[in-house]
Amino acid sequence: MTAPPGLHRAARTRSPHAPLEDPVDAPHRGINSLLADARAGLRRLTPLEVVDALADGALLIDTRTLEQRTEQGDLPGAICIDRTVLEWRLAPDSTHRIPEAAVPGRTIIVVCRQGYSSSLAAASLQAAGVPGATDMIGGFEAWVTAGLPLSDAPADVRR
Repeated sequence: MTAPPGLHRAARTRSPHAPLEDPVDAPHRGINSLLADARAGLRRLTPLEVVDALADGALLIDTRTLEQRTEQGDLPGAICIDRTVLEWRLAPDSTHRIPEAAVPGRTIIVVCRQGYSSSLAAASLQAAGVPGATDMIGGFEAWVTAGLPLSDAPADVRR
């Protein structure tokens, strides 16, 4: 196969799926640094602080998988949003934003199983224009440990 005129040899031989730089030579900060950076911009809440924030109008977003929610239970009042579409459901400039996220200045609390991926998700939401995004320290497991109730109602799942 002949390359179109003007195409450099490197561009012709590089696979279209190859990374732009060699991952071995790329600087790696590690997951702990990534998590620390994400949490540095958050005012993370304890489960009891989440209860107070909900009473003040905060929005609770559960990003746990269906399997985790089925096994562990659901949080009362939470909206379940898959992590893969979270920013599109909550970012102010998204045409797919859920109506509950349109309240100006609303605190949005992200919850995962243990409070790790929720920190990364909350930081991503802040970067996407949701300044009130944060997460719950310890995640769902901390909620249960604090003796807080679970929901008997069907989960409010948004796709």
